[in-house]
Amino acid sequence: MPRVDSDLKLDFKDVLFRPKRSSLKSRSEVDLQRTFTFRNSKQTYTGIPIIAANMDTTGTFEMAQVLSKHTLFTTIHKHYSVEDWKNFAANHPECLEHVAASSGSGNADLEKLCAILEAVPALKYICLDVANGYSEYFVEFVKTVRGKFPKHTIMAGNVVTGEMVEELILSGADIIKVGIGPGSVCTTRIKTGVGYPQLSAVIECADSAHGLKGHIISDGGCSCPGDVAKAFGAGADFVMMGGMLAGHDQCSGEVIEKNGKMYKLFYGMSSDTAMKKYVGGVAEYRASEGRTVEVPYRGDVENTIRDVLGGLRSTCTYVGAAKLKELSRRTTFIRVTQHCSFPAGGD
Repeated sequence: MPRVDSDLKLDFKDVLFRPKRSSLKSRSEVDLQRTFTFRNSKQTYTGIPIIAANMDTTGTFEMAQVLSKHTLFTTIHKHYSVEDWKNFAANHPECLEHVAASSGSGNADLEKLCAILEAVPALKYICLDVANGYSEYFVEFVKTVRGKFPKHTIMAGNVVTGEMVEELILSGADIIKVGIGPGSVCTTRIKTGVGYPQLSAVIECADSAHGLKGHIISDGGCSCPGDVAKAFGAGADFVMMGGMLAGHDQCSGEVIEKNGKMYKLFYGMSSDTAMKKYVGGVAEYRASEGRTVEVPYRGDVENTIRDVLGGLRSTCTYVGAAKLKELSRRTTFIRVTQHCSFPAGGD
């Protein structure tokens, strides 16, 4: 018999922060920098823990150049060549502290990852990214990569439940990517009926990870700066953004003009568009689990970064958190039936 978990699960849209008395005079006083020491790699990280997703439109070298100036992070998509990586490392060595090389879990993926890390020894971070982090094969793959790279910091996912977070951490991952289906161009929930509301997933997974001195990334579901703040308030150590960073100059792809308006393409990495681009099409045994959308062209990503960081600092002042580190401890969420939000890129 199927089992039904009747506990209410919440998404970002279902809650708001409750404001609290604060001694902060200005949002300029808020410190957004975090310092983490990772459980398995023993490496130390310092920066503002916001990450550009490893989608080929947003996880670009151009994005990393801008984000790293603000100490934000970029997971570089897996379709750059080893030669591309060498050129990037030679011309932008200052960015390497805040980028990860991404990989799937196939043999060819692993060979390419090894070649990149050999060619760019200053690279410290690896992002192992699959749609379904629940497979035993993926757990074994994480163990294999940890064996080959004992001192690198490994991000792995995606999962949405505490027991799988624990298993991946114990298998060698340092930072677990949390999120199945919340992304703006992800159709997993529609095609498969599988998923988990993102706010509850973050709360539960953060609790499990922190008990083992591990860390998590809230991956997907943020459509405005307030959602980024809610993910941190729920206990996420890092927040990954895709759609909020789409449509900028630093994203790959040409600007398209339609009816006098400018757009750029943004698509999920399991979409028809991505499959045709990289593997010749969607295999007959699977369904596309991503959408392709035209997002309004938004110019330089610098402005969006300032907007997100400004919103996050403001959240901290409303709840009396002088540092981002304190935000989850100062957070009380209230459930709401309606709250107005505009999609990424809205007015």
